[in-house]
Amino acid sequence: MNTFYKNLSMWLVIGLTMILLFNLFNKPQGQISSLTYSQFVAAVESHEISQVQIAGDIVSGTTRDGKAFRAVYPANDKEMITILRNSGVDISVKEVQKESWLMTIFVSWFPMLLLIGVWVFFMRQMQMGGGKGGALSFGKTRAKLMEQGENKVTFDDVAGIDEAKEELEEIIDFLKDPQKFTKLGGRIPKGVLLAGAPGTGKTLLAKAIAGEADVPFFTISGSDFVEMFVGVGASRVRDLFIQGKKNAPCIIFIDEIDAVGRHRGAGLGGGHDEREQTLNQLLVEMDGFEANEGVIIVAATNRPDVLDPALLRPGRFDRQVIVPIPDVLGRQKILEIYAKKTKMEEDVDMAIVARGTPGFSGADLENLVNEAALMAAREGANKIDTDMIDRAKDKIMMGAERRSMIITDKEKEVTAYHEAGHAIVARMLPDTDPIHKVSIIPRGRALGVTMQLPTDERHTHSKKFLEHSLCILFGGRVAEKLIFDEITSGAGNDIERASGMARKMVCEWGMSETLGPLAYGKKEEQIFLGREISQHRDFSEDTARKIDEEVFKIIKIANDKVNKMLSENLDILKRVADELLEKETIVLEDIEDILEELRPGQYERTQKDHAPVKKAKKKTAKKAPQPPVEEVDEEPEEPEVAEEVEADPAGSEDTPQE
Repeated sequence: MNTFYKNLSMWLVIGLTMILLFNLFNKPQGQISSLTYSQFVAAVESHEISQVQIAGDIVSGTTRDGKAFRAVYPANDKEMITILRNSGVDISVKEVQKESWLMTIFVSWFPMLLLIGVWVFFMRQMQMGGGKGGALSFGKTRAKLMEQGENKVTFDDVAGIDEAKEELEEIIDFLKDPQKFTKLGGRIPKGVLLAGAPGTGKTLLAKAIAGEADVPFFTISGSDFVEMFVGVGASRVRDLFIQGKKNAPCIIFIDEIDAVGRHRGAGLGGGHDEREQTLNQLLVEMDGFEANEGVIIVAATNRPDVLDPALLRPGRFDRQVIVPIPDVLGRQKILEIYAKKTKMEEDVDMAIVARGTPGFSGADLENLVNEAALMAAREGANKIDTDMIDRAKDKIMMGAERRSMIITDKEKEVTAYHEAGHAIVARMLPDTDPIHKVSIIPRGRALGVTMQLPTDERHTHSKKFLEHSLCILFGGRVAEKLIFDEITSGAGNDIERASGMARKMVCEWGMSETLGPLAYGKKEEQIFLGREISQHRDFSEDTARKIDEEVFKIIKIANDKVNKMLSENLDILKRVADELLEKETIVLEDIEDILEELRPGQYERTQKDHAPVKKAKKKTAKKAPQPPVEEVDEEPEEPEVAEEVEADPAGSEDTPQE
């Protein structure tokens, strides 16, 4: 539509320009004198006229000194020609063409008519709200009707969320054969809310519904309801349900419903704004006095916590379907779906890739396959192999390599010992996630990385696991102190994450024996969701002091434990650091070879369940050094939330400020 307006404006300017040029060139050039008939006769008799042109009763010409003139003479004056001939004037006659009155009106009124037409056109477009409906239809719905066969996405293209698929397949079965369910007194659900983290496949599920259902399917975004004019959103909601009732049974999909369904009364303003008017109308249409049979609302959001309680009650959204992060089997199925759309080597095992991508959503897995495909295209390969997928995974989880960064050899050595400290502690402590890669090559915002990958699906974390995670975080800082007798700013992110984890252990997870299983402090509430404007602290100053003491105690125990462990294994620390300085990137197999050489039989080899990584090869030329920054194991989520924990091996550490 914008292109149409641009073309229309261009042709309008061209038309007006042509009219101006026509009027400009149609005017006689130069200054023309108007003579009376007597003056004209006198000039002819005095031989001042050199040539004339006669057109009807108009005579024009030039004098002997080059001046133009124009005069009107009686057409029945027969002596005129004689006088002109006797005076030796050059005479020419022009045929007079009678102009059409239609052409005269057109030339005179065309600019005005064109402007009036353009004005009327734009006014109609404003009334029609973008070209939909008739005049004064600004409040009409913007929902798009999905015709049958237009969408080619089906449930075969959705994997990893089998329970959500079953819920929605039942809705489609109800629409196809309602007697199967209504014979026992059941009724068709009025609404289904798809809730889940970003990238889990909520919108893809809606597309699959459109591809599977044999009923009309309307799709609209929550932001399409809200306008700057009060009442427009409510009008669009009414029109949407009117269209739905006309096409019943049908499905209406509202994407990102939190744009219009947020908690009422939120914020500092009144309750009569446009969004709340729209929400009130939506509540009435979904379950009000009027029957609303045959119209099923499917909505999607990644913020179900901000939705109004009246919108979530049974009778409006009868079902709330959680779309979770896929588990290892779900990730394998998702990868197999995307692998069919690309050219893969036959030896690529998607089961191994799935085990090496814990916490990945469906969108993350699609991005992984796409990055591998782009990498293969850049390298001129015909198919995607396992090594390309592994490098694409490292790029997504740790960031792209930044080999062009130049720093000193001293900083590179500090970085090597820093990352070696993380790696050794992570390998020697039991009940920790196995090491995937250790690198001193800058990646993304991080300038050094120690990456771990879980071998299984973790939904909760034990106190022992958290204590060992704290030890791993302090491994780099302690290694710097032992080798160089100084510490750097590279441990800033480690300290920040360790402090946050220890405080959660005390205040949220009840892991302090002194303070007991109590939760201290309320989380910060969102004022614009109708919550409290200030944060409430429900403990005394004495309790706050005890909390700080417990947090410090947990941190100190972890730091002392790491200091003792690395002090007893300085030879291993130096060997791993030397290996990093030589190869820049090492894997678990390299570390275990060093342990077997220096501590034969003391440490059993770790059975790796994720994607195999080739043992790093020695480099012939050293790259640019890197400063001491690292990223390690994940920060655990709250145990009470039974969701897949996404590993954070890449972290988000910034470089030390100059």
